[in-house]
Amino acid sequence: MKNIGLKLKEKREENGLSIEEVAEDLKMRPSQISGIEEGKTEDFKDVFYLKYFIRDYAKYLGLDSERILDEFNEYLFDITSKIPVDLIEKAKKDKKETKDAISPYTKENSKFKVPKLVILLLIIIVLVVAGYFIISSYKGNDFSDNNITYSIRR
Repeated sequence: MKNIGLKLKEKREENGLSIEEVAEDLKMRPSQISGIEEGKTEDFKDVFYLKYFIRDYAKYLGLDSERILDEFNEYLFDITSKIPVDLIEKAKKDKKETKDAISPYTKENSKFKVPKLVILLLIIIVLVVAGYFIISSYKGNDFSDNNITYSIRR
């Protein structure tokens, strides 16, 4: 991967572009551009995003993006082919016990994640409470003709 990153960096410098310019043009963060150039695959959550970032970066620089992607695919094959088959089979049965078989490109972040159902329920509760207060505030201020008394002085 470092070899791919080096090619991209050399071409960027040859074109006289800064990391910030490239990042802005490609709608990426400068740290992502640096990560690609330095071969830091662990900085990317998913290998598919990394693959598309590399493809877009290579196209942007005027390099043969298909050739670069072929090199990247070979790199991935070298990494994934080193995982023993018995660990892969064991991972299919019980994902908790086989952390060694998890690819660094598809590992889950350890951050606390709130299930979508909980978020949906909270939104519904907030809407119901807001609706209750809106309706109850109008009930107290009923402006119909039936509640108004007229007094006529003669």
